[in-house]
Amino acid sequence: MEVILRNLTKKFPSRDRKNHDDVIAVNDFNFTIPDGKLIGLLGSSGCGKSTTLNLISGLLKPTGGQIFFGEDDVTNLPPENRGIGLVFQNYALYPHLTVKKNIMFPLQNLKGKDKLSKEEMLKKVYEAAKLVQIEELMDRKPGELSGGQQQRVAIARALVKMPRVLLLDEPLSNLDARLRLQTREEIRRIQRETRITTIFVTHDQEEAMSISDMIVVMKEGVVQQIGKPQEVYDSPVNLFVAKFLGTPPINVFDGEVRNHKLYIGEDAVLEIKGIADQKVYVGIRPEGFILKEDGPLSCNLSGVEVMGRDISVVSTNKASLNPTVRAIVGTENKVSIGEVCVRFALKPSKVHIFNRETEEKLEFETLA
Repeated sequence: MEVILRNLTKKFPSRDRKNHDDVIAVNDFNFTIPDGKLIGLLGSSGCGKSTTLNLISGLLKPTGGQIFFGEDDVTNLPPENRGIGLVFQNYALYPHLTVKKNIMFPLQNLKGKDKLSKEEMLKKVYEAAKLVQIEELMDRKPGELSGGQQQRVAIARALVKMPRVLLLDEPLSNLDARLRLQTREEIRRIQRETRITTIFVTHDQEEAMSISDMIVVMKEGVVQQIGKPQEVYDSPVNLFVAKFLGTPPINVFDGEVRNHKLYIGEDAVLEIKGIADQKVYVGIRPEGFILKEDGPLSCNLSGVEVMGRDISVVSTNKASLNPTVRAIVGTENKVSIGEVCVRFALKPSKVHIFNRETEEKLEFETLA
């Protein structure tokens, strides 16, 4: 099911006695979610991602704009008539009902031509349970299940009606790290098997990037960038997106373009063309550093962290806006803890330059 958001806006009345302007939670959101894809809505707390999800579900009414499921305008349609499945962060299972009855509950509320016989309901319940691999838990109650198992029950309950659109609101936040990894893989598997258009809300960028076909990065109700996860990571449109995506985060420096050279402090780190002389911000991904004795960028070594497959070289630089500069290099590199200075060459594809005023990305080419 294709989902179209057209100029979608949501305002809430201000509770500030001094400032009576409305709070804009979602601001003129335009996006077409392709049929059968998994889309990640990504952003920090308060960016409007959950509000957007609640607008799509019908739990909130938009202040402006329209929502279409395919060719159907569902903007003013009640949630129960939209054909959605909704999974909450806190599972929202009925504690007194068994797993089987929890999953069956949405089917028992069907009326008229959609009403099912008990045999038909049981068939659908067991099909949903099989999909999320909880067939052996059907007679247990939620209190007897782990967090991951409860989340699977919640997903099965959302899927049992085979909704037109599946909405997941931070479904993994209450799980430990290993369960989060396992459950997000399960969500991706289920989505691929069912081909249900799915919208996944999270503040965890690694989570969104790992399972989404496309991600939407939001800030203060405004969409910053939409694209495939790797494309957004490799080519952020502004400094906010660059800083939000990536673990460890991107290293940001005060820089300057002067006479076709990019400077960080007094170090001329790259020869470039396409950007006029100006002060800029320079973002370098941790994997964008190359340890080199005569490298152009000089930093003061703070420490070395061995991570098995990689080494994290931690240093400082006067021009850095981060407390430390973190470079990820291969284990074949040898760094002596006793060294005072460490020097780097840079991978141009991992270097991003941003306008100092607007923080928008500036495109450039390197000179041979």
